[in-house]
Amino acid sequence: MKFKTLPILLAFLLMGVADSMGPLSSQVSSNPFMAALMPFFVFIAFAIFSVPGGILAARIGKKNVLLLGLLLNTIATAVPAFMNPPFALLLACIFLLGIGTTLLQVAGNPIMRDVSEQGDYSRNLALAQGIKGVGSTTMTVLATAGISLAFLPVLQGMGWRGVFPIFFVLMALALFLVSILQVKETKADVPPSIGSSLALLGNPTFAMAVLGIFFYVGAEVCMGTFLKPAFEGYGFSPSSAAWAGPVAFLGSLTFGRIVAGSVKVSPRAFFRLSAFLGLLGLVLMMVGVKSLLIPAVICAGLGFANIWPMLFSITVEEKPEAANELSGLMCMAISGGALVPLLMGRIISSGLKEVDKAWVMTDSKAVMLAFIVPAACFAYLLLLSLKGGKSAKA
Repeated sequence: MKFKTLPILLAFLLMGVADSMGPLSSQVSSNPFMAALMPFFVFIAFAIFSVPGGILAARIGKKNVLLLGLLLNTIATAVPAFMNPPFALLLACIFLLGIGTTLLQVAGNPIMRDVSEQGDYSRNLALAQGIKGVGSTTMTVLATAGISLAFLPVLQGMGWRGVFPIFFVLMALALFLVSILQVKETKADVPPSIGSSLALLGNPTFAMAVLGIFFYVGAEVCMGTFLKPAFEGYGFSPSSAAWAGPVAFLGSLTFGRIVAGSVKVSPRAFFRLSAFLGLLGLVLMMVGVKSLLIPAVICAGLGFANIWPMLFSITVEEKPEAANELSGLMCMAISGGALVPLLMGRIISSGLKEVDKAWVMTDSKAVMLAFIVPAACFAYLLLLSLKGGKSAKA
């Protein structure tokens, strides 16, 4: 591996900061609907800035877009790192983090080709996706479990804000390393436009795939946001709930990605298996048996792990010459992480009661019922996986 890939891999690692906003939200607000606003403002940015971000990268260069994303993320993490912001300002910072992470996603995948040796791009990109999963898990541990803050009493005293100085330092480091990186970028002959990208939605195959990404990301954010309070509703302590819920989910998700990146598999067959495992885990969550919760979370994590790369590769195989436009549309569909959790949060809210200015779970059935939202998303994905296509023989 070339040394110049390391700053890009660090950028992939730090994409996990945005993923940690869902699990962190339950510490900022005990109201599930209010908590869901935090990932909402992260992922709604993908709906707005993904396609324009791809066009910007074609015009000013992928490295410059990567730098812009890291700069926005550095500013976004600096505010809660150095002050206790009101909730409205916090949401503004999180929206800025969403914009920056969108730009990292848009520029990170193609620039990895530019910094890779010939023949190493696929391997490096698979490694980058695995590192992104490690980043999601690590940032979630930092944001929820707080074990890494035990040797820093000053950060512990900051409460939920204690993780943001760490985020800020890492973002600033990545910004510096990418700024001094020398990259010879490949240029597209005809840069994609908003019109050429959106026109692809007229093809039912592409429209269904984009909707699949929308539902997948929405379901993943639902898990990251509500697993901890759901486990607490079943009697787990806050610390145990963090480990058994979002940390276990993201850990199994990362493990699944690493395994898939090290073996040769049929994308369509693996897509079907992933959708089935994800749906099975979610159904087990809805059963409401405490002893099944952790196995259900692990099963779901393994199922969630490879939906994105499998569905993306299958879709691009349908029209490889439109890979740039399809990538923009897929990133735009990440906005499902903003909208789907709001529905799940509303259902969970029906089982809460405010006691001494704190929200307490009074109806565990509402938690079980709420998991029907990500389960419905995965039911669609399972049906989509059974659909034939040009690459069905893959």
